[in-house]
Amino acid sequence: MEYFAGIDAGSTYVKVAVLTGDGGLAGFQRRPTGIDAAGTSRVMLEAIMAGLGRSTQSIGAIMATGYSRRIIDVAHDTVTEIRAHAAGALLTAPPGAAVRTVIDIGGQDSKVIVLGENGETLNFAMNDKCAAGTGRFLESLARVLELEVADLGRLSLEATAPAAINSTCVVFAESEVISLVARKKPARDIVAGIHQSLAKRIGAMARKARFEPEVLLTGGGGLNAGIVQALEDELMVDIRLPLHPQLNGAIGAALIAGDRVIH
Repeated sequence: MEYFAGIDAGSTYVKVAVLTGDGGLAGFQRRPTGIDAAGTSRVMLEAIMAGLGRSTQSIGAIMATGYSRRIIDVAHDTVTEIRAHAAGALLTAPPGAAVRTVIDIGGQDSKVIVLGENGETLNFAMNDKCAAGTGRFLESLARVLELEVADLGRLSLEATAPAAINSTCVVFAESEVISLVARKKPARDIVAGIHQSLAKRIGAMARKARFEPEVLLTGGGGLNAGIVQALEDELMVDIRLPLHPQLNGAIGAALIAGDRVIH
């Protein structure tokens, strides 16, 4: 059996996906990037292939994408995050979904990618200059609230009166959160306000890119039910989720790797 691999080397996590020649997901891993993204990627790829009873030499092609893609020495080539996420959406979207927009919320940046009927990229918008609208925004404010990021989604769904977080800058937003805590505002309402603030930032990007339904949410944001709800309210559309939201870029890179070999 032929295999193809995609490595999405993000600023926070490295995601590796191995696909079979017919597009099946044979194995995957996700680990913190650490200080050696190349070494982490190599170890993950070896572990996946060992689980399949094969070596990395049996992989037909390996494609890297993401923030650190150029230093992934085990990869045969690289592809931009925009192309990788657009390609991944074709395979990761729920059955029956006709995805026309991909919103990816990562640790370092966020992306809105508008797709044509055949999956081609028509337009995109990207936020990579400011932490607002990214996973870093949530991490920073969760730290102020002394909460785990994984708990934010559940907590925000319990909100009764979401707080207004007006600052789009993380530093000023932290000051707002500290003020809300001092005024005894419930944590659930503060978190809901944080999610609404993030959704407004993403919503502005989506409208700039002229998004169209259906919308697929990928990245760490796809694991946060509070962000999903906030984005649905902001964009006034249903948000679709892949089975593995954080793997979309890696799967897309693997699909592109396989397509280059086959064609």
